[in-house]
Amino acid sequence: MPNVIVVGLQWGDEGKGKIVDVLSEKADVVARFQGGHNAGHTVVINNEKFILHLIPSGILNPNKVCLIGNGVVVDPGALIQEIKGLKERGVAIKNNLFLSKNAHLIMPYHVAVDRENERLRGVKNIGTTGRGIGPAYCDKAGRSGIRVADLLYPEIFREKLDAHLFHVNFLLEHLYKAPRFHTEEIYREYMVYAEALAEYIADTDIIVNSTIAAHGNVLFEGAQGTLLDIDHGTYPYVTSSNAIAGGACTGLGVGPTKISKVLGVVKAYTTRVGSGPFPTEIHDSLGEHLRERGGEYGATTGRARRCGWLDIVVLRHSVRINGVTGLAITKLDILDGLDSIKICSSYTHKGSLYNEFPKETQIFEGCEPVYEEVEGWKADTSGIRDFKKLPEAAQSYIKKIETMLGVDVHLISTGQRRDELILLKEQFNGS
Repeated sequence: MPNVIVVGLQWGDEGKGKIVDVLSEKADVVARFQGGHNAGHTVVINNEKFILHLIPSGILNPNKVCLIGNGVVVDPGALIQEIKGLKERGVAIKNNLFLSKNAHLIMPYHVAVDRENERLRGVKNIGTTGRGIGPAYCDKAGRSGIRVADLLYPEIFREKLDAHLFHVNFLLEHLYKAPRFHTEEIYREYMVYAEALAEYIADTDIIVNSTIAAHGNVLFEGAQGTLLDIDHGTYPYVTSSNAIAGGACTGLGVGPTKISKVLGVVKAYTTRVGSGPFPTEIHDSLGEHLRERGGEYGATTGRARRCGWLDIVVLRHSVRINGVTGLAITKLDILDGLDSIKICSSYTHKGSLYNEFPKETQIFEGCEPVYEEVEGWKADTSGIRDFKKLPEAAQSYIKKIETMLGVDVHLISTGQRRDELILLKEQFNGS
């Protein structure tokens, strides 16, 4: 049976949550493979909005097993609050949510270091959410992190915490001039978390591989978008993990030969949160129109998203490095009513033409978009579920995206609700 990765192809916020929710209906396991609670996936069911941060969107479908993989960094307090909030709203969480033993924990000092780093960067700050994600991944790479499994062994947890705080407190006091942390306070707090999370902690790599061996359907859920990938994004304005499709293998312990399809999610225009270059950003009232009409505010932080035209250059890069087999276009309805729509097909920089995404930050920051202009549509596309019922100009827009990227569109979202979707090709069809 197919095992499908859902990955964002822009700077995140593409609407992956809804796509995963819809596809979860035919999945047996839904597994998150990277990021932390800096992600925010919004799903609307029967006009009720759910915002998920760590738990896969598949949790909103009954009888689905949801996994938080080893590639995720976990703030245990945030996870407990998310579980509690879902239960209070009637979402069943019992023997269907599992947390990898190998996932690394976000500690209070990670949050402090994150915020102090941003403060010291000043106007050149990265624009992080300040939730400790980056410093947690730094400790993971530096082999000084504390993992979820350590919560189950109090003395080992205390020993690791005490050893690491020696270095962290020196940094906080002498570099940042910030308050130090105390072992006993953190230890007591995290032992409470340990008791609350013990029932969810498991060998998630065994669960996911056993499902694949039994010919079950597995849906792999990414958090941030490709252009925020630590290796392949707009570095240094990126997240701290691999958000591309390859991250699903390392972030869950699944071999690449087990992956069947990669569905790339693309917003019908482009948005970006935080700092960093954005060639197609619209700086006039039209950008504000898209922001308000599209509700372009971060699900996690509430920060306003910068809005711009669709950028084929970055999408061409994203399609290639993810090995995308199909596209899901979201928020098509937000473009309703425009006289014309622009699509960036290439860049210029100091007299040179770029058809491919430049890796050098200093070049990308200075790129000017080269646009192709297409006809807009005045009709209302919200809620349409049949491609042939879309306005001709909207159909042409979708077909042009397919032609420019060389990949077929498999789904089109025409609204926030679960049922506001045009399904052109099934993902779990046995192929």
